[in-house]
Amino acid sequence: MDGEPGEVTERDIIDSPWVQRMRQIHQLQTAWWVYPTAEHTRFQHILGVMHLASRAIAQLYPSLQESCADVPSRGYVETLVRMAGLLHDVGHGPFGHFFDTHFLSQFNLTHEKLGAQIIEQKLADMLSQLRRNPHSVLEPNEQIDPQQIAWLIQRPREADAAPYPQWLIHLRSLLSGIYTIDNMDFVLRDAYMTGYSSRSYDLDRLLHYSFFTPSGLTIHHRGMGALIRFMNVRAELFHNVYFHREVMAIDKTLEDLFRDSRQHFFPGDPSADLDRYRELTEFSLLIDVARWSQSDNPEVRALGARWDQLLQRKIEWKFVCERSLGFNDTTTEQSNILQSDQMAEFAIRQGLPAELKELPLKVAVSRYIFRHETAQQNYLYDAAQNVAKPLTSDQIFRSLPISRKICRIYARNTDHAPQLSTALDALFGGNRVDDLTNM
Repeated sequence: MDGEPGEVTERDIIDSPWVQRMRQIHQLQTAWWVYPTAEHTRFQHILGVMHLASRAIAQLYPSLQESCADVPSRGYVETLVRMAGLLHDVGHGPFGHFFDTHFLSQFNLTHEKLGAQIIEQKLADMLSQLRRNPHSVLEPNEQIDPQQIAWLIQRPREADAAPYPQWLIHLRSLLSGIYTIDNMDFVLRDAYMTGYSSRSYDLDRLLHYSFFTPSGLTIHHRGMGALIRFMNVRAELFHNVYFHREVMAIDKTLEDLFRDSRQHFFPGDPSADLDRYRELTEFSLLIDVARWSQSDNPEVRALGARWDQLLQRKIEWKFVCERSLGFNDTTTEQSNILQSDQMAEFAIRQGLPAELKELPLKVAVSRYIFRHETAQQNYLYDAAQNVAKPLTSDQIFRSLPISRKICRIYARNTDHAPQLSTALDALFGGNRVDDLTNM
């Protein structure tokens, strides 16, 4: 939307190098290697989230006004949430969440922390000069606070809400909660782009039955069916797309490559050199590593040969077998052996015959959540009692499992599939849900 002459507009933010960088980072971190139509990037996703921000505010702003007396104008609230939606992924690196785990974590960073830093240090001046969005305008005495955007995009932590007004705390549930403008977009988008479903859940109904109460973001009991459908589809996408067995094989190969290569594609802490980090994208990394096999440096040349195998989709690790287990209690889940890949691998090796205990293998434990046991940011409106209560108190909601874990074994070939499958059975005891073996 164009503004007055000299005015900073949303288009200026979108055209900034930080946001345009998202065109070079895939939305589906490695699943695009498995699903050939899923070539969409973070850029399409963040534009979709910004669009959903306006749809959500159109529905929710009147109830936000009723719940919080000090709420700013609709123009301020809508612009703020639109920018949070646009910029919530601005800190992502190559391969998205994989980069968080296998690179940023060594500096105690996440893409949310980096994103907040980018907003406050690189985009704050432009953000504070925004005056309007396509649907509403700020009041003359209002000015967007970039720190509020930076706060909105970060995951809630205990006792971090105190300095902020209640209306802003309410808005945070649109970025961090059970159903958010972020995951409502990626579920629809990823389901469509992978061919999983063209209309996976009813977005209109989910928004229609949502409103704010003094407690927070609340859904009317008539909308529970739409919410449960959304939550089930999201879980199905994790199982069938994000944690697809071949996707995890690629991740396991990439895991080793990242461990050995990361000092070459970005030495040091990204938060200490944001301008250089801006130049690091998935596209730039893949172009760089494709040249490494021609390097004069023997170490880099050897790494380049390994990257060439991945780029040609010659995946080192082959899927052997898997089991999955559902959890209805967080205590049970926390006491389970499937706490990490390393713990599960140790237990599996213990169950192998002596001659196979040193067999080259990889174990991947994937966890996807059906429901958050606490769900502290989401509430259910009970029309019969005219009260908003924690969503966790609803029997329909509680009928869902809390989470499911999939444990997969990968090896360089399937020669020892029977022994590996038996060891995995021993790990799961009599509690296994699925038994899938590729033999």
